[in-house]
Amino acid sequence: MKLEIKVPSVGESVTQADIETWEKSDGDFVQKGETLVVLGTDKASMEVPAEMDGVLNLIKQNGETVSVGEVIATIDTDEKAIAKAQSASQVQKTQKDTKTSQSLERMDHSQQESKHPPEMKLSPSVRHLAGEHNIDPKNVTTTGKNGRLTKKDILEALAHPESSKETEVLQTEVLQTKVLQTEVLQTVTSVKKGQQREAMSRLRKRTAERLVQSQQATATLSTFNEVDMSRIMELRKNYQDTFVKRYGIKLGFMSFFVKAIVSALKQYPKMNAFIDGTDIIYNNSYNIGVAVGTERGLVVPVIFNSEDLSLAAIEKQILIYKEKAISKKLTPDDLLGGTFTISNGGVFGSLLSTPILNPPQSGILGMHKIEQRPVVIDNKIEIRPLMYVALSYDHRIVDGRESVGFLVKVKEGLEEPARLLIDI
Repeated sequence: MKLEIKVPSVGESVTQADIETWEKSDGDFVQKGETLVVLGTDKASMEVPAEMDGVLNLIKQNGETVSVGEVIATIDTDEKAIAKAQSASQVQKTQKDTKTSQSLERMDHSQQESKHPPEMKLSPSVRHLAGEHNIDPKNVTTTGKNGRLTKKDILEALAHPESSKETEVLQTEVLQTKVLQTEVLQTVTSVKKGQQREAMSRLRKRTAERLVQSQQATATLSTFNEVDMSRIMELRKNYQDTFVKRYGIKLGFMSFFVKAIVSALKQYPKMNAFIDGTDIIYNNSYNIGVAVGTERGLVVPVIFNSEDLSLAAIEKQILIYKEKAISKKLTPDDLLGGTFTISNGGVFGSLLSTPILNPPQSGILGMHKIEQRPVVIDNKIEIRPLMYVALSYDHRIVDGRESVGFLVKVKEGLEEPARLLIDI
């Protein structure tokens, strides 16, 4: 019996995927639950596991674009085929182990030889002459029969010390160094002149399209402010240990930002709305997207119904998404349905930036690096941990007064976290 491996459905908006990596090779024996292939869509990567034990037969190869429902491989569950594949696998393993063992034996033998070089046989007169002039026989060029050292060789070394083996070795090393420097220079020059072409992943292509679409389809404007992070940092310091013991997770900054944004969105609902043709659609839930950087690019999983979640619940959800992003297990359901986005460039050291809208959303908040800076408090200069924040918004739906008011509301919530607890 041959079981077909098909491209699974991952959401109504996704119809195609790219085969990023086959984790198993054609003809391999695979076990139920093992990852066979990693597929990349314009939303995220996903792993496809084996549904049964058997022998894998590939139909599609790495880099090919496939459609949802298309057969990309089969698993032969016939017992004879499985036994044959397992036997071949064992033979390959045995051959590999044998080669490794032989290689280690040769290496060990070579090392033993290098550690115990053959002793040089010297006549009594040659040994006496070398000892008298404090000459190491191994550093003298020999001319005698079968490589034997003669008195003439010792006298020649005394008369012309530059002709010794030690000098020859030094000259050889200098020459090798020059050759190596030349090769390195040629390599560097080659690298500078060369180019490397790499196909964009489906996710990167889709990201590029959406960024261009955002710039062309919205009237994006940005406004800025700075937040004194003193009180949040003090809260984290005072209650971090208790928080970890109770919830098993650290209290970060992001949960405070989510709470502050939800509070501000309630007061400025257009920031949580979007344009559909000639209509404005207001969202009744607050689904906050949190941008996460991965090796494949930026993804934005969504914390749904954030208004109903505690700080601990938000932090747990963020951790889950980070782990899923690293293991390539984010699904389109994790990424769709956001109403507002937070982007944290501060974790990479960014001091200030203007984030790009994530259509059809009307707002995105950029967090940045926290720095100790002087600030005037009650007519006195104090050093405070400050963070620049940037709000990009769609000016077609949000006016300047609303955008500035929204950002000030976020600032107030972060600087006075008690406001978030009583929702004022």
